[in-house]
Amino acid sequence: MKVGFVQFNPIFGNVEENVSRVFRLVQNIDADLIVLPELFNTGYLITSPKEIDALAEDVPEGATTQALCRIARDCSLYVVAGLAEREGKRFFNSAVIVGPDGYVGTYRKIHLFFEEKKWFSPGDRELEVYDIGKCKIGVMICFDWIFPESMRTLSLKGAHLVCHPANLVLPFCQDAMRTRCLENRVYAITANRTGKEERGGKILHYTGKSQVMGPDADLLARSEEDAEEVRIVEIDIARAEKKSLNEYNDLFKDRRPEFYAYLVKSQ
Repeated sequence: MKVGFVQFNPIFGNVEENVSRVFRLVQNIDADLIVLPELFNTGYLITSPKEIDALAEDVPEGATTQALCRIARDCSLYVVAGLAEREGKRFFNSAVIVGPDGYVGTYRKIHLFFEEKKWFSPGDRELEVYDIGKCKIGVMICFDWIFPESMRTLSLKGAHLVCHPANLVLPFCQDAMRTRCLENRVYAITANRTGKEERGGKILHYTGKSQVMGPDADLLARSEEDAEEVRIVEIDIARAEKKSLNEYNDLFKDRRPEFYAYLVKSQ
């Protein structure tokens, strides 16, 4: 299976140009699945309720999701991409999953980071796994990485590959994903953005270094911090189905859930 990511520097508020840039970057690729960054079509540094109201879109009827469906159809692949979703008077930091036959599903970010809490409602749906034929994928967004429960839940539900749209500003995630993949023996694609945004008296610098990580914490591909590029690698899904470490230890069979009850208690 051929999978990868698109890394680039979105222009804040210029949805048409950001989507067009993705079209140009992926039009000739040979892949089964690609992941785009968090809020790839709008940029990240929102500064007012008016801005989020103007930028958010309905899913799947909105222009960006429909454009992604065209990309998926024309390139015969699956796409996971982050965008701002509107539902009534609420807004979500979401990722849509689309494929050659159209819209597949939506994940709404559960763990909101910093000022996202001013603009978005926290995700209100369970973490789901989607069967796309060649493998089963799960989705999480950016700051979800720091909560190991997210990736463990997707893995226990059968995900072979976790798609991870991101706008990372902290320096820890790329290396931490080694552990996330190792402890679950799954693949992960972290699609980060590049550049910086300076708006409303704030500056955010994005770390780039998008990557594909393997089940043995093996780094299969990683971009530079400032590179605009598409990277595709070939992966063996069978590796993500093997949860045993040796003849005595299996990562999932050896779990002792009866001793983990404290993890789900309200704090």
